[in-house]
Amino acid sequence: MSTETMTALADPAVPIRAHSRAVKKLGHWTSARQFDVRASRGVVVLDLRSPRIAAGDIEISLDIDHAVVKLLVADGAVIEDGDIRRVGRCRTKDWTGVSAAGGRRVVLSGEMRRAEVRVHRGGVAILSAMCSREYLADALAARREGRYPTIDDPTRSAGESR
Repeated sequence: MSTETMTALADPAVPIRAHSRAVKKLGHWTSARQFDVRASRGVVVLDLRSPRIAAGDIEISLDIDHAVVKLLVADGAVIEDGDIRRVGRCRTKDWTGVSAAGGRRVVLSGEMRRAEVRVHRGGVAILSAMCSREYLADALAARREGRYPTIDDPTRSAGESR
């Protein structure tokens, strides 16, 4: 086995559950590359723009029913959704950008039942992150500490002063 395969087997997928509620994971919330998302009648927002996430493919296993999963990714990210089983009216919306040859690969698999995955890139991803309570809390804390907030742009250093 290759080193990357052994690392992938050693790191368990991060479980994310949103049953009849909204779950937002913004900013520097993880360094993992594998996620297990299960949601029914809920909303999940995953920010995958952090430089703390190790290099390589990001794998997201979906089991969603009447739910929305919003992915905040960097410009140029490649979204592969060919392995998703779709039941009923389902789709992956990626209207805000185009994939780049050298972009980060996000591989989606699993099952969607009357659900959708929305991909937000670049400026749209920044606006999505800014329209949250988490951003407001981060902005207030950053103001008190004399630094810039990092929820809107995780590539910005947390210790960067104004």
